[in-house]
Amino acid sequence: MNEFDLIKHFFSRSTPTYDLGVGDDCSLLTPLAGMQLATSVDMLVEGQHFFSDVDPYLLGHKALAVNLSDLGAMGAVPRACWLALSLPRVDTEWLEAFSEGFFHLAEQADCPLLGGDTTRSPQGIVISITVIGQLKPDQALLRSAAKNGDDIWLTGQLGAADIALRQLLGDIPTQEKLLAACRPALEQPWPPFRFGASLAGVAHAAIDVSDGLVQDLRHILKASACAATIDLHRLPIAPALQGLPAHLIHQSVLSGGDVFELCFTAAPTQAPQIQALAAAHGVEVTRIGSIHKGQGLYVRDEESTRLAPEQGGFDHFS
Repeated sequence: MNEFDLIKHFFSRSTPTYDLGVGDDCSLLTPLAGMQLATSVDMLVEGQHFFSDVDPYLLGHKALAVNLSDLGAMGAVPRACWLALSLPRVDTEWLEAFSEGFFHLAEQADCPLLGGDTTRSPQGIVISITVIGQLKPDQALLRSAAKNGDDIWLTGQLGAADIALRQLLGDIPTQEKLLAACRPALEQPWPPFRFGASLAGVAHAAIDVSDGLVQDLRHILKASACAATIDLHRLPIAPALQGLPAHLIHQSVLSGGDVFELCFTAAPTQAPQIQALAAAHGVEVTRIGSIHKGQGLYVRDEESTRLAPEQGGFDHFS
C-alpha cells in the first residue's frame, strides 16, 4: 500500500458541502459571516506522549481530543481539522483502529478532517493535528482576561490520569484495580469542549489543564497580572484515588498532567448561569478558589495558606 492508497483507504471521508477536504493540494474552508476563527496545533510523539503498546483506537481518539480541548479553552466551536501522520511502516490493522477512533470523535464533535500529510519516520510514530474553531469576535476566553474578585472554576476531576501514568512508568507499585479505574482518564480523555464554547461571553479567562492545575493556572495569573488562592479541600479528586497516601493525592491533583479539563474564571454573579450551562452539558463543575490582587498562587487547607509548589506539571524540556 502506497501513501496515496493509505490516505484514500483510511482517511477519506465525506465532508460538509461548504468544505473541500482530502484529495487536493489545499483544503477550502468558507468562514461563516461575522465569526472569528481560532486555530491550534498539537503534536503527539511515541515514547514521549504515548506508550508504544497503547490501543490505536484510543490513540486516535486522544490525538483529536487534546486539540478539541484547546478550542474549548478559547470558547470556540470546532469547525474542521487536519492530520499529519508519520509512521515507521504501514500497519493496516493499526491504521484501521486509529482512524476509527479518530473519526468516531470527529463525527461527534462535528469537526471533519479536511486534509493533512503522511510520511515515514523510522524513529517512531508522530501525530500532529491542527484544528480550527469559530466564535463571535471579542468573546474568546483569553488567559489575560482574569479579573480581581473572579471565582476560579474547574470541570471534571483530578488525579486519575497522573496515577495511571505513574503506575505505567513504574514510579509507584501497580495495583491492577486502581490502574483499571484510572487508565481511561489517561488514554481516552473527554474534554468538555462544548461546555467551553458555551462559556464564551460568560467567563473571563480559561485554560485547559493539560500540564497540571498549578502550572496551567499560573499561566493565567502571569498573563492577567494577578494572584489566586485555591482551596485544597474543594479540589474534585477522582474517587479511584481514595485510600492512597495524602501526599501522593495532593501531588497528583495539583501537578498531574494529561487532565484536559477546563480551568476558568468568572465573576461571582455568573455562578448560577455557569451551573445551569454545566447541567445542560452534563459537565461537573467545582468552584475551587478566587482571583485577587498581588502575585503568586496560594493553596489553602484547614491549617494554613501557603504558596503552591514551584515544581510539578509537565515540561517537554525539563
